[in-house]
Amino acid sequence: MTIDIKPLVTLLAIVNPLAIVPFFIHYTQNFSREQRRRTIWISSFSAFVVIATSALLGVQILEFFSISLASFQVGGGLLLLIGAMNMLNAQPAEAKPTTHEMEDGAEKAAMGASIAVVPLTIPLLTGPATMSTVVIYADKAKTFLPLITLVGYGVVVGLATALCFALARPIARVLGKTGINVMTRLMGLILAALAVEVMAGGLHILFPGLGR
Repeated sequence: MTIDIKPLVTLLAIVNPLAIVPFFIHYTQNFSREQRRRTIWISSFSAFVVIATSALLGVQILEFFSISLASFQVGGGLLLLIGAMNMLNAQPAEAKPTTHEMEDGAEKAAMGASIAVVPLTIPLLTGPATMSTVVIYADKAKTFLPLITLVGYGVVVGLATALCFALARPIARVLGKTGINVMTRLMGLILAALAVEVMAGGLHILFPGLGR
């Protein structure tokens, strides 16, 4: 049985911790080394928890609200496409925080409070688009192994986040804003193609005539 790495590619593209490096630097600029290390691990673990929870309970939540997967695929694919358009404009895939949220995050950083969960993990790293993606792939996992593999991909995303944040300052120095923007746009292009594929699958189920 071959392991499908498409979910991992999609998750890495939409979470894209590299694009969140400037936000991490901004929020932690007044942190001590220990505070910064703690923020890294909390945000990385929180990203894993969001992905794992969506994988294990997302489908059951849809059933509880009587939402068909096809409808969710179209809606989720649309969110992915919006995220991809943001990335093509060199912005994070998930919703960018408002000025008020930025100021609130900066205030928390100045007070020494943890901003690892909000806004770093939610909404910057893992927001509605990420959750939608995981639920869609979780429904396709018909056996136990693909589902656990999807949870394992959450571990990979968490580790990638920890690595990018731990190397935030060297990455910012080497790539600069231009380099990060180029990487974000490339990931956005990949994400746009995947979003169209997800939406097409949902539309084909909702409107079988489209496949003729």
